[in-house]
Amino acid sequence: MAKQNVAEQFVDILVRAGVKRMYGVVGDSLNPVVDAIRRNAAIDWIHVRHEETAAFAAGAEAQITGRMTSCAGSCGPGNLHLVNGLYDAHRSMAPVLALASHIPSSEIGLGYFQETHPDRLFQECSHYSEMISDARQMPRVLQTAIQHAVGRSGVSVVTLPGDVADRPAPDRAVETALVTSRPTIRPGDTEIDRLVEMIDEADKVTLFCGSGTAGAHAEVMEFAQKIKSPVGHALRGKEWIQYDNPFDVGMSGLLGYGAAYEATHECDLLILLGTDFPYNAFLPQKDVRIVQVDVRPEHLGRRSKLDLAVWGDVRETLRCLTPRVRPKENRRFLDKMLKKHADALEGVVKAYTRKVEKHVPIHPEYVASVVDELAAEDAVFTVDTGMCNVWAARYISPNGRRRVIGSFSHGSMANALPMAIGAQFTDRNRQVVSMSGDGGFSMLMGDFLTLVQYDLPVKVILFNNSSLGMVELEMLVAGLPSYGTSTKNPDFAAVARACGAYGVRVEKPKQLAGALKDAFKHKGPALVDIVTDPNALSIPPRISADMVTGFALSASKIVLDGGVGRMVQMARSNIRNVPRP
Repeated sequence: MAKQNVAEQFVDILVRAGVKRMYGVVGDSLNPVVDAIRRNAAIDWIHVRHEETAAFAAGAEAQITGRMTSCAGSCGPGNLHLVNGLYDAHRSMAPVLALASHIPSSEIGLGYFQETHPDRLFQECSHYSEMISDARQMPRVLQTAIQHAVGRSGVSVVTLPGDVADRPAPDRAVETALVTSRPTIRPGDTEIDRLVEMIDEADKVTLFCGSGTAGAHAEVMEFAQKIKSPVGHALRGKEWIQYDNPFDVGMSGLLGYGAAYEATHECDLLILLGTDFPYNAFLPQKDVRIVQVDVRPEHLGRRSKLDLAVWGDVRETLRCLTPRVRPKENRRFLDKMLKKHADALEGVVKAYTRKVEKHVPIHPEYVASVVDELAAEDAVFTVDTGMCNVWAARYISPNGRRRVIGSFSHGSMANALPMAIGAQFTDRNRQVVSMSGDGGFSMLMGDFLTLVQYDLPVKVILFNNSSLGMVELEMLVAGLPSYGTSTKNPDFAAVARACGAYGVRVEKPKQLAGALKDAFKHKGPALVDIVTDPNALSIPPRISADMVTGFALSASKIVLDGGVGRMVQMARSNIRNVPRP
Protein backbone atom coordinates (compact mmCIF):
# COMPACT_ATOMS: atom_id res chain seq x y z
CA MET A 1 0.00 0.00 0.00
CA ALA A 2 1.36 3.41 -1.02
CA LYS A 3 2.36 5.71 1.80
CA GLN A 4 -0.09 8.49 2.60
CA ASN A 5 0.86 12.10 2.05
CA VAL A 6 -0.10 14.84 4.51
CA ALA A 7 -3.16 15.88 2.48
CA GLU A 8 -4.53 12.34 2.48
CA GLN A 9 -3.95 12.00 6.20
CA PHE A 10 -5.62 15.38 6.75
CA VAL A 11 -8.73 14.27 4.86
CA ASP A 12 -8.76 10.89 6.59
CA ILE A 13 -8.80 12.56 10.02
CA LEU A 14 -11.67 14.82 8.97
CA VAL A 15 -13.67 11.80 7.86
CA ARG A 16 -12.99 10.00 11.14
CA ALA A 17 -14.19 13.12 12.97
CA GLY A 18 -17.53 12.92 11.12
CA VAL A 19 -17.04 15.57 8.42
CA LYS A 20 -19.17 14.81 5.34
CA ARG A 21 -18.35 17.79 3.14
CA MET A 22 -15.73 20.46 2.54
CA TYR A 23 -16.96 23.66 0.87
CA GLY A 24 -14.58 25.82 -1.11
CA VAL A 25 -13.00 26.93 -4.39
CA VAL A 26 -10.16 24.82 -5.80
CA GLY A 27 -6.78 26.29 -6.60
CA ASP A 28 -2.97 25.92 -6.55
CA SER A 29 -1.89 25.35 -2.94
CA LEU A 30 -5.18 23.63 -2.14
CA ASN A 31 -4.90 21.08 -4.96
CA PRO A 32 -3.30 18.23 -2.94
CA VAL A 33 -6.16 18.30 -0.42
CA VAL A 34 -8.88 18.53 -3.07
CA ASP A 35 -7.32 15.60 -4.92
CA ALA A 36 -7.26 13.60 -1.67
CA ILE A 37 -10.98 14.32 -1.27
CA ARG A 38 -11.58 13.19 -4.86
CA ARG A 39 -10.12 9.80 -3.95
CA ASN A 40 -11.98 9.42 -0.65
CA ALA A 41 -15.56 8.19 -1.05
CA ALA A 42 -16.54 9.21 2.49
CA ILE A 43 -16.29 12.97 1.92
CA ASP A 44 -17.46 15.33 -0.82
CA TRP A 45 -15.89 18.47 -2.20
CA ILE A 46 -18.58 21.15 -2.72
CA HIS A 47 -17.48 23.65 -5.32
CA VAL A 48 -19.02 27.06 -4.58
CA ARG A 49 -18.43 30.26 -6.53
CA HIS A 50 -17.05 32.32 -3.63
CA GLU A 51 -15.18 31.27 -0.50
CA GLU A 52 -17.39 33.48 1.68
CA THR A 53 -20.27 31.27 0.59
CA ALA A 54 -18.21 28.22 1.58
CA ALA A 55 -17.82 29.46 5.16
CA PHE A 56 -21.48 30.46 5.50
CA ALA A 57 -22.60 27.10 4.09
CA ALA A 58 -20.33 25.16 6.44
CA GLY A 59 -21.60 27.15 9.41
CA ALA A 60 -25.21 26.50 8.44
CA GLU A 61 -24.65 22.77 8.03
CA ALA A 62 -23.00 22.66 11.45
CA GLN A 63 -25.95 24.50 13.02
CA ILE A 64 -28.50 22.18 11.42
CA THR A 65 -26.71 18.91 12.20
CA GLY A 66 -24.75 19.80 15.34
CA ARG A 67 -21.80 18.09 13.64
CA MET A 68 -18.51 19.69 12.68
CA THR A 69 -18.27 20.76 9.05
CA SER A 70 -15.37 22.11 7.01
CA CYS A 71 -14.51 24.72 4.41
CA ALA A 72 -11.34 25.71 2.61
CA GLY A 73 -9.65 28.47 0.67
CA SER A 74 -6.48 28.54 -1.38
CA CYS A 75 -3.50 30.73 -0.50
CA GLY A 76 -3.74 34.47 -0.07
CA PRO A 77 -6.93 35.94 -1.55
CA GLY A 78 -8.70 32.58 -1.54
CA ASN A 79 -8.63 31.96 2.17
CA LEU A 80 -9.09 35.66 2.97
CA HIS A 81 -12.58 35.36 1.49
CA LEU A 82 -13.49 32.89 4.22
CA VAL A 83 -13.19 35.43 7.01
CA ASN A 84 -16.69 36.90 7.06
CA GLY A 85 -18.46 33.55 7.08
CA LEU A 86 -16.07 32.27 9.73
CA TYR A 87 -16.83 35.23 11.95
CA ASP A 88 -20.50 34.36 11.62
CA ALA A 89 -19.98 30.67 12.37
CA HIS A 90 -17.80 31.47 15.37
CA ARG A 91 -20.31 33.91 16.85
CA SER A 92 -23.10 31.40 16.20
CA MET A 93 -21.12 28.73 18.10
CA ALA A 94 -21.08 26.50 15.02
CA PRO A 95 -18.26 23.90 14.97
CA VAL A 96 -16.36 24.56 11.72
CA LEU A 97 -12.87 23.45 10.71
CA ALA A 98 -11.42 25.83 8.12
CA LEU A 99 -8.42 24.93 5.99
CA ALA A 100 -6.38 27.93 4.86
CA SER A 101 -3.86 26.66 2.37
CA HIS A 102 -0.65 28.66 2.11
CA ILE A 103 2.21 29.61 -0.18
CA PRO A 104 5.29 27.33 -0.39
CA SER A 105 6.80 27.00 3.07
CA SER A 106 10.26 28.07 1.88
CA GLU A 107 8.83 31.45 0.74
CA ILE A 108 6.92 32.42 3.88
CA GLY A 109 8.04 35.81 5.18
CA LEU A 110 9.69 36.87 1.92
CA GLY A 111 6.85 38.81 0.26
CA TYR A 112 5.99 35.96 -2.11
CA PHE A 113 3.12 36.19 -4.61
CA GLN A 114 -0.24 36.08 -2.77
CA GLU A 115 1.45 35.90 0.62
CA THR A 116 -0.64 36.55 3.70
CA HIS A 117 -0.36 35.16 7.22
CA PRO A 118 -3.59 33.22 7.77
CA ASP A 119 -2.48 31.77 11.11
CA ARG A 120 -2.53 35.36 12.39
CA LEU A 121 -5.44 36.69 10.35
CA PHE A 122 -8.03 34.24 11.67
CA GLN A 123 -7.15 34.43 15.35
CA GLU A 124 -10.01 36.77 16.22
CA CYS A 125 -12.69 34.59 14.62
CA SER A 126 -11.52 31.22 15.94
CA HIS A 127 -10.71 29.31 19.10
CA TYR A 128 -7.59 27.89 17.48
CA SER A 129 -5.50 29.03 14.51
CA GLU A 130 -2.17 27.36 13.80
CA MET A 131 0.08 26.53 10.87
CA ILE A 132 1.46 23.09 10.00
CA SER A 133 4.96 23.90 8.86
CA ASP A 134 6.34 20.37 9.17
CA ALA A 135 4.74 17.07 8.17
CA ARG A 136 5.59 15.68 11.59
CA GLN A 137 3.01 18.00 13.15
CA MET A 138 0.29 15.86 11.60
CA PRO A 139 -2.05 14.61 12.90
CA ARG A 140 -1.64 16.34 16.25
CA VAL A 141 -2.32 19.91 15.09
CA LEU A 142 -5.43 18.87 13.19
CA GLN A 143 -6.71 16.81 16.10
CA THR A 144 -6.17 19.76 18.44
CA ALA A 145 -8.04 22.01 16.03
CA ILE A 146 -10.97 19.57 15.90
CA GLN A 147 -11.11 19.36 19.66
CA HIS A 148 -11.25 23.14 19.94
CA ALA A 149 -14.00 23.44 17.30
CA VAL A 150 -16.19 20.72 18.78
CA GLY A 151 -15.35 21.14 22.44
CA ARG A 152 -15.74 24.92 22.49
CA SER A 153 -18.41 25.18 19.76
CA GLY A 154 -16.79 27.48 17.25
CA VAL A 155 -14.20 27.81 14.52
CA SER A 156 -10.73 26.31 14.24
CA VAL A 157 -8.38 27.22 11.41
CA VAL A 158 -5.49 25.12 10.17
CA THR A 159 -3.00 26.76 7.81
CA LEU A 160 -1.25 24.29 5.50
CA PRO A 161 1.33 25.21 2.85
CA GLY A 162 0.71 23.38 -0.40
CA ASP A 163 4.16 21.83 -0.52
CA VAL A 164 3.78 20.46 3.03
CA ALA A 165 0.42 18.97 2.06
CA ASP A 166 2.14 17.02 -0.69
CA ARG A 167 4.87 15.54 1.53
CA PRO A 168 4.79 12.01 2.98
CA ALA A 169 2.77 11.78 6.18
CA PRO A 170 4.56 10.80 9.39
CA ASP A 171 4.70 7.14 10.34
CA ARG A 172 2.04 7.00 13.00
CA ALA A 173 -1.47 5.64 13.07
CA VAL A 174 -4.25 8.06 12.22
CA GLU A 175 -6.21 8.79 15.37
CA THR A 176 -9.76 9.98 15.76
CA ALA A 177 -10.38 13.24 17.58
CA LEU A 178 -10.82 12.83 21.31
CA VAL A 179 -13.78 15.22 21.34
CA THR A 180 -16.83 14.35 19.25
CA SER A 181 -19.61 15.97 21.29
CA ARG A 182 -20.02 18.39 24.17
CA PRO A 183 -20.88 17.19 27.69
CA THR A 184 -23.62 18.77 29.75
CA ILE A 185 -22.55 21.05 32.59
CA ARG A 186 -24.32 21.08 35.94
CA PRO A 187 -23.96 24.14 38.20
CA GLY A 188 -22.46 23.77 41.64
CA ASP A 189 -24.67 23.22 44.68
CA THR A 190 -23.86 26.68 46.03
CA GLU A 191 -25.27 28.40 42.95
CA ILE A 192 -28.35 26.16 42.89
CA ASP A 193 -29.01 26.79 46.60
CA ARG A 194 -28.75 30.55 46.15
CA LEU A 195 -30.95 30.55 43.05
CA VAL A 196 -33.64 28.56 44.86
CA GLU A 197 -33.62 31.17 47.64
CA MET A 198 -33.91 34.06 45.19
CA ILE A 199 -36.82 32.47 43.33
CA ASP A 200 -38.68 31.62 46.52
CA GLU A 201 -38.22 35.19 47.79
CA ALA A 202 -39.45 36.82 44.58
CA ASP A 203 -43.13 37.56 43.93
CA LYS A 204 -42.74 38.17 40.19
CA VAL A 205 -40.25 36.16 38.12
CA THR A 206 -39.66 36.49 34.36
CA LEU A 207 -37.70 34.08 32.19
CA PHE A 208 -35.89 35.47 29.15
CA CYS A 209 -34.59 32.77 26.83
CA GLY A 210 -31.95 32.54 24.13
CA SER A 211 -30.46 29.88 21.89
CA GLY A 212 -29.06 28.11 24.95
CA THR A 213 -32.56 26.76 25.59
CA ALA A 214 -32.24 24.44 22.57
CA GLY A 215 -33.30 21.00 23.73
CA ALA A 216 -34.74 22.39 26.97
CA HIS A 217 -38.26 23.35 25.89
CA ALA A 218 -40.00 20.88 28.19
CA GLU A 219 -37.85 21.88 31.16
CA VAL A 220 -38.51 25.60 30.62
CA MET A 221 -42.26 25.04 30.37
CA GLU A 222 -42.32 22.92 33.54
CA PHE A 223 -40.31 25.54 35.41
CA ALA A 224 -42.48 28.44 34.18
CA GLN A 225 -45.61 26.57 35.20
CA LYS A 226 -44.31 25.96 38.70
CA ILE A 227 -43.26 29.56 39.39
CA LYS A 228 -46.01 31.22 37.26
CA SER A 229 -43.51 33.07 35.12
CA PRO A 230 -44.00 34.85 31.79
CA VAL A 231 -41.48 33.65 29.19
CA GLY A 232 -39.92 36.05 26.70
CA HIS A 233 -37.16 35.36 24.21
CA ALA A 234 -34.40 36.86 22.12
CA LEU A 235 -34.34 36.35 18.36
CA ARG A 236 -32.07 33.29 18.56
CA GLY A 237 -34.32 31.80 21.22
CA LYS A 238 -37.50 32.09 19.14
CA GLU A 239 -37.29 28.74 17.37
CA TRP A 240 -36.62 26.85 20.61
CA ILE A 241 -39.04 28.42 23.05
CA GLN A 242 -41.97 30.18 21.38
CA TYR A 243 -43.98 27.16 20.22
CA ASP A 244 -46.41 25.31 22.52
CA ASN A 245 -45.77 27.99 25.10
CA PRO A 246 -48.75 29.13 27.21
CA PHE A 247 -46.46 31.61 29.00
CA ASP A 248 -45.20 33.39 25.87
CA VAL A 249 -44.95 37.19 26.04
CA GLY A 250 -43.01 37.73 22.84
CA MET A 251 -39.57 39.01 21.95
CA SER A 252 -37.53 41.90 23.27
CA GLY A 253 -34.82 43.78 21.46
CA LEU A 254 -34.57 45.75 18.26
CA LEU A 255 -37.04 43.49 16.44
CA GLY A 256 -39.22 42.87 19.46
CA TYR A 257 -42.98 42.63 19.83
CA GLY A 258 -45.55 41.91 22.49
CA ALA A 259 -44.97 42.30 26.22
CA ALA A 260 -41.47 40.89 26.65
CA TYR A 261 -40.04 44.31 27.42
CA GLU A 262 -42.65 44.96 30.14
CA ALA A 263 -42.22 41.48 31.60
CA THR A 264 -38.46 41.95 31.97
CA HIS A 265 -38.83 45.40 33.58
CA GLU A 266 -41.81 44.89 35.87
CA CYS A 267 -40.62 41.68 37.56
CA ASP A 268 -38.72 41.32 40.82
CA LEU A 269 -36.36 38.70 39.43
CA LEU A 270 -35.24 38.29 35.83
CA ILE A 271 -33.63 34.97 34.89
CA LEU A 272 -31.64 35.01 31.64
CA LEU A 273 -31.56 31.46 30.29
CA GLY A 274 -28.92 30.69 27.67
CA THR A 275 -28.81 34.13 26.12
CA ASP A 276 -25.95 36.50 25.45
CA PHE A 277 -28.51 39.18 24.55
CA PRO A 278 -26.39 42.08 23.25
CA TYR A 279 -28.74 45.04 23.63
CA ASN A 280 -28.40 46.11 27.24
CA ALA A 281 -30.61 49.13 26.58
CA PHE A 282 -33.52 46.68 26.58
CA LEU A 283 -32.54 45.10 29.90
CA PRO A 284 -33.53 46.57 33.28
CA GLN A 285 -30.88 48.80 34.78
CA LYS A 286 -32.20 48.97 38.35
CA ASP A 287 -34.91 47.68 40.71
CA VAL A 288 -34.78 44.20 39.17
CA ARG A 289 -32.52 41.42 40.38
CA ILE A 290 -30.88 39.54 37.50
CA VAL A 291 -29.62 35.95 37.29
CA GLN A 292 -27.90 34.58 34.21
CA VAL A 293 -27.54 30.89 33.37
CA ASP A 294 -25.08 30.10 30.59
CA VAL A 295 -22.86 27.25 29.49
CA ARG A 296 -20.18 29.75 28.42
CA PRO A 297 -18.71 31.37 31.56
CA GLU A 298 -17.26 34.24 29.54
CA HIS A 299 -20.83 35.31 28.71
CA LEU A 300 -21.86 35.72 32.33
CA GLY A 301 -22.34 39.34 33.36
CA ARG A 302 -20.91 40.98 30.29
CA ARG A 303 -24.23 42.64 29.33
CA SER A 304 -25.68 43.61 32.70
CA LYS A 305 -24.84 43.61 36.37
CA LEU A 306 -25.76 40.23 37.83
CA ASP A 307 -26.99 39.33 41.28
CA LEU A 308 -26.06 35.72 40.57
CA ALA A 309 -24.03 34.05 37.80
CA VAL A 310 -24.79 30.39 37.16
CA TRP A 311 -22.38 28.43 34.99
CA GLY A 312 -24.27 25.52 33.53
CA ASP A 313 -26.32 24.01 30.76
CA VAL A 314 -29.90 25.34 30.83
CA ARG A 315 -31.56 21.92 30.74
CA GLU A 316 -29.38 20.45 33.48
CA THR A 317 -29.75 23.59 35.59
CA LEU A 318 -33.54 23.45 35.41
CA ARG A 319 -33.56 19.73 36.15
CA CYS A 320 -31.71 20.52 39.37
CA LEU A 321 -33.72 23.63 40.13
CA THR A 322 -37.38 22.87 39.39
CA PRO A 323 -37.90 20.13 42.00
CA ARG A 324 -36.47 22.37 44.72
CA VAL A 325 -38.35 25.66 44.25
CA ARG A 326 -41.64 26.24 46.03
CA PRO A 327 -44.67 26.34 43.72
CA LYS A 328 -46.15 29.80 43.33
CA GLU A 329 -49.94 29.99 43.46
CA ASN A 330 -50.37 33.66 42.64
CA ARG A 331 -50.44 34.16 38.89
CA ARG A 332 -51.52 37.81 38.79
CA PHE A 333 -48.22 38.97 37.29
CA LEU A 334 -48.25 36.21 34.66
CA ASP A 335 -51.86 36.91 33.69
CA LYS A 336 -51.21 40.65 33.51
CA MET A 337 -48.29 40.11 31.11
CA LEU A 338 -50.24 37.63 28.99
CA LYS A 339 -53.03 40.16 28.59
CA LYS A 340 -50.58 42.94 27.73
CA HIS A 341 -49.01 40.65 25.17
CA ALA A 342 -52.32 39.78 23.54
CA ASP A 343 -53.41 43.42 23.50
CA ALA A 344 -50.11 44.44 21.90
CA LEU A 345 -50.46 41.84 19.17
CA GLU A 346 -54.12 42.70 18.57
CA GLY A 347 -53.11 46.31 18.15
CA VAL A 348 -50.71 45.68 15.30
CA VAL A 349 -52.17 42.70 13.47
CA LYS A 350 -54.37 44.90 11.28
CA ALA A 351 -51.29 46.40 9.63
CA TYR A 352 -50.73 43.35 7.50
CA THR A 353 -54.35 42.31 7.03
CA ARG A 354 -55.93 45.62 5.99
CA LYS A 355 -56.48 45.59 2.21
CA VAL A 356 -53.27 43.66 1.63
CA GLU A 357 -54.83 41.97 -1.38
CA LYS A 358 -54.96 45.37 -3.09
CA HIS A 359 -51.78 47.06 -1.86
CA VAL A 360 -49.15 47.56 -4.57
CA PRO A 361 -46.20 47.34 -4.08
CA ILE A 362 -46.87 44.28 -1.95
CA HIS A 363 -46.57 44.52 1.82
CA PRO A 364 -43.53 42.40 2.78
CA GLU A 365 -45.38 41.48 6.00
CA TYR A 366 -48.05 39.87 3.85
CA VAL A 367 -45.40 37.95 1.89
CA ALA A 368 -43.86 36.60 5.09
CA SER A 369 -47.24 35.56 6.48
CA VAL A 370 -48.14 33.65 3.30
CA VAL A 371 -44.72 31.98 3.22
CA ASP A 372 -45.26 30.92 6.82
CA GLU A 373 -48.64 29.38 5.98
CA LEU A 374 -47.49 27.53 2.87
CA ALA A 375 -44.05 26.32 3.93
CA ALA A 376 -43.53 22.78 5.18
CA GLU A 377 -43.91 21.97 8.86
CA ASP A 378 -40.24 20.94 9.03
CA ALA A 379 -38.86 23.65 6.74
CA VAL A 380 -35.50 25.32 7.32
CA PHE A 381 -35.64 29.08 6.87
CA THR A 382 -32.43 30.99 6.23
CA VAL A 383 -32.82 34.72 6.75
CA ASP A 384 -30.92 37.67 5.35
CA THR A 385 -29.81 40.41 7.70
CA GLY A 386 -31.86 43.60 7.49
CA MET A 387 -35.61 43.79 7.13
CA CYS A 388 -35.85 40.06 6.39
CA ASN A 389 -34.83 39.59 10.02
CA VAL A 390 -37.90 41.57 11.05
CA TRP A 391 -40.27 39.57 8.88
CA ALA A 392 -38.85 36.23 10.03
CA ALA A 393 -38.95 37.29 13.69
CA ARG A 394 -42.58 38.33 13.46
CA TYR A 395 -44.12 35.94 10.97
CA ILE A 396 -42.33 32.61 10.84
CA SER A 397 -44.07 30.28 13.29
CA PRO A 398 -41.81 27.78 15.05
CA ASN A 399 -43.23 24.37 15.96
CA GLY A 400 -40.30 22.38 17.28
CA ARG A 401 -39.52 20.95 13.85
CA ARG A 402 -38.78 24.06 11.80
CA ARG A 403 -35.40 25.78 11.93
CA VAL A 404 -34.69 29.49 11.48
CA ILE A 405 -31.05 30.45 11.06
CA GLY A 406 -29.39 33.67 10.04
CA SER A 407 -26.50 35.96 10.82
CA PHE A 408 -28.20 36.85 14.10
CA SER A 409 -25.00 37.44 16.09
CA HIS A 410 -22.64 38.72 13.40
CA GLY A 411 -25.18 40.67 11.34
CA SER A 412 -23.68 40.11 7.91
CA MET A 413 -25.43 40.82 4.64
CA ALA A 414 -25.68 38.12 1.99
CA ASN A 415 -25.90 35.17 4.39
CA ALA A 416 -29.27 33.63 3.49
CA LEU A 417 -28.47 32.03 0.12
CA PRO A 418 -25.11 30.55 1.24
CA MET A 419 -26.66 29.22 4.44
CA ALA A 420 -29.45 27.65 2.41
CA ILE A 421 -26.82 25.76 0.39
CA GLY A 422 -25.33 24.24 3.54
CA ALA A 423 -28.75 23.47 5.00
CA GLN A 424 -29.99 21.77 1.83
CA PHE A 425 -26.95 19.51 1.54
CA THR A 426 -27.85 17.97 4.90
CA ASP A 427 -31.14 16.66 3.48
CA ARG A 428 -32.25 17.10 -0.13
CA ASN A 429 -35.79 16.06 0.79
CA ARG A 430 -36.26 18.74 3.46
CA GLN A 431 -37.67 22.06 2.33
CA VAL A 432 -35.17 24.92 2.60
CA VAL A 433 -36.44 28.47 2.13
CA SER A 434 -34.05 31.39 1.72
CA MET A 435 -35.71 34.66 2.77
CA SER A 436 -33.42 36.98 0.86
CA GLY A 437 -33.34 40.73 0.47
CA ASP A 438 -32.42 42.10 -2.93
CA GLY A 439 -29.28 43.75 -1.50
CA GLY A 440 -28.01 40.64 0.23
CA PHE A 441 -28.94 38.31 -2.61
CA SER A 442 -27.17 40.38 -5.26
CA MET A 443 -24.01 40.56 -3.15
CA LEU A 444 -23.36 36.80 -3.51
CA MET A 445 -25.72 36.14 -6.39
CA GLY A 446 -23.09 34.11 -8.22
CA ASP A 447 -23.74 31.21 -5.88
CA PHE A 448 -27.27 30.85 -7.18
CA LEU A 449 -25.34 28.90 -9.82
CA THR A 450 -24.25 26.49 -7.08
CA LEU A 451 -27.91 25.60 -6.56
CA VAL A 452 -28.21 24.85 -10.26
CA GLN A 453 -24.93 22.95 -10.48
CA TYR A 454 -25.90 20.58 -7.67
CA ASP A 455 -29.64 20.70 -8.39
CA LEU A 456 -30.32 21.78 -4.83
CA PRO A 457 -34.08 22.40 -4.40
CA VAL A 458 -33.65 25.60 -2.37
CA LYS A 459 -36.52 28.06 -2.71
CA VAL A 460 -35.31 31.67 -2.76
CA ILE A 461 -38.04 34.08 -1.70
CA LEU A 462 -36.68 37.45 -2.77
CA PHE A 463 -38.03 40.55 -0.99
CA ASN A 464 -37.24 43.03 -3.73
CA ASN A 465 -37.76 46.64 -2.64
CA SER A 466 -34.87 48.08 -4.69
CA SER A 467 -33.40 49.53 -1.54
CA LEU A 468 -30.97 48.83 1.28
CA GLY A 469 -33.87 49.26 3.67
CA MET A 470 -32.08 48.94 7.00
CA VAL A 471 -29.32 51.31 5.92
CA GLU A 472 -31.93 53.80 4.77
CA LEU A 473 -33.43 53.62 8.24
CA GLU A 474 -30.07 54.36 9.82
CA MET A 475 -29.90 57.56 7.80
CA LEU A 476 -33.54 58.42 8.49
CA VAL A 477 -33.29 58.18 12.25
CA ALA A 478 -30.02 60.11 12.26
CA GLY A 479 -31.79 62.96 10.48
CA LEU A 480 -29.89 62.37 7.26
CA PRO A 481 -31.35 62.13 3.77
CA SER A 482 -31.05 58.67 2.30
CA TYR A 483 -28.09 58.47 -0.07
CA GLY A 484 -26.55 55.53 -1.89
CA THR A 485 -29.23 53.11 -0.71
CA SER A 486 -31.34 52.69 -3.84
CA THR A 487 -30.51 49.90 -6.28
CA LYS A 488 -31.39 49.36 -9.92
CA ASN A 489 -32.27 45.70 -10.06
CA PRO A 490 -32.77 43.34 -12.97
CA ASP A 491 -35.73 41.03 -13.31
CA PHE A 492 -34.31 38.46 -10.90
CA ALA A 493 -36.78 35.82 -12.06
CA ALA A 494 -35.44 36.16 -15.61
CA VAL A 495 -31.90 35.86 -14.24
CA ALA A 496 -32.89 32.67 -12.43
CA ARG A 497 -34.36 31.21 -15.61
CA ALA A 498 -31.24 32.16 -17.54
CA CYS A 499 -29.23 30.22 -14.95
CA GLY A 500 -31.37 27.14 -15.59
CA ALA A 501 -33.63 27.39 -12.53
CA TYR A 502 -37.32 28.06 -12.02
CA GLY A 503 -38.07 31.77 -11.74
CA VAL A 504 -41.25 33.81 -11.41
CA ARG A 505 -41.84 37.51 -10.73
CA VAL A 506 -44.72 38.69 -8.55
CA GLU A 507 -45.93 42.27 -8.63
CA LYS A 508 -49.54 41.95 -7.39
CA PRO A 509 -50.78 40.41 -4.13
CA LYS A 510 -53.32 38.17 -5.84
CA GLN A 511 -50.47 36.43 -7.69
CA LEU A 512 -48.50 35.68 -4.54
CA ALA A 513 -50.03 32.49 -3.11
CA GLY A 514 -50.14 30.75 -6.47
CA ALA A 515 -46.56 31.68 -7.29
CA LEU A 516 -45.31 30.40 -3.94
CA LYS A 517 -47.24 27.15 -4.23
CA ASP A 518 -45.81 26.51 -7.70
CA ALA A 519 -42.26 27.28 -6.51
CA PHE A 520 -42.60 25.01 -3.47
CA LYS A 521 -43.86 22.19 -5.71
CA HIS A 522 -40.97 22.57 -8.16
CA LYS A 523 -38.43 19.80 -7.62
CA GLY A 524 -35.32 21.86 -8.32
CA PRO A 525 -34.02 25.30 -7.34
CA ALA A 526 -36.55 28.11 -7.62
CA LEU A 527 -36.63 31.88 -7.16
CA VAL A 528 -39.72 33.99 -6.53
CA ASP A 529 -38.92 37.66 -7.19
CA ILE A 530 -41.50 39.66 -5.21
CA VAL A 531 -41.70 43.42 -5.65
CA THR A 532 -42.32 44.74 -2.13
CA ASP A 533 -43.08 48.09 -0.56
CA PRO A 534 -39.81 49.83 0.46
CA ASN A 535 -41.67 51.86 3.11
CA ALA A 536 -42.92 48.85 5.04
CA LEU A 537 -40.97 48.58 8.26
CA SER A 538 -41.75 47.78 11.89
CA ILE A 539 -41.75 49.27 15.45
CA PRO A 540 -40.27 47.48 18.50
CA PRO A 541 -42.10 47.49 21.83
CA ARG A 542 -40.05 50.26 23.46
CA ILE A 543 -37.94 53.16 22.24
CA SER A 544 -36.04 55.17 24.85
CA ALA A 545 -33.68 58.10 24.52
CA ASP A 546 -30.75 55.77 25.15
CA MET A 547 -31.71 53.70 22.13
CA VAL A 548 -31.86 56.68 19.78
CA THR A 549 -28.27 56.26 18.66
CA GLY A 550 -26.49 54.32 15.92
CA PHE A 551 -27.77 50.91 14.96
CA ALA A 552 -30.20 50.67 17.91
CA LEU A 553 -32.30 53.51 16.56
CA SER A 554 -31.83 52.43 12.96
CA ALA A 555 -33.64 49.19 13.66
CA SER A 556 -36.04 50.70 16.15
CA LYS A 557 -37.57 53.73 14.48
CA ILE A 558 -39.80 52.18 11.85
CA VAL A 559 -42.75 53.71 10.05
CA LEU A 560 -45.49 51.11 9.82
CA ASP A 561 -46.93 49.09 12.67
CA GLY A 562 -46.08 45.70 11.23
CA GLY A 563 -48.03 42.59 12.04
CA VAL A 564 -47.23 39.46 13.95
CA GLY A 565 -48.72 36.71 11.83
CA ARG A 566 -50.15 33.65 13.53
CA MET A 567 -48.71 34.61 16.91
CA VAL A 568 -51.85 36.54 17.72
CA GLN A 569 -53.81 33.28 17.61
CA MET A 570 -51.53 31.77 20.23
CA ALA A 571 -51.80 34.88 22.38
CA ARG A 572 -55.58 34.74 22.25
CA SER A 573 -55.46 31.10 23.26
CA ASN A 574 -53.14 31.81 26.17
CA ILE A 575 -55.43 34.43 27.74
CA ARG A 576 -58.66 32.45 27.55
CA ASN A 577 -58.32 31.54 31.21
CA VAL A 578 -57.01 34.90 32.38
CA PRO A 579 -59.56 36.45 34.77
CA ARG A 580 -61.24 39.55 33.33
CA PRO A 581 -61.46 42.66 35.54
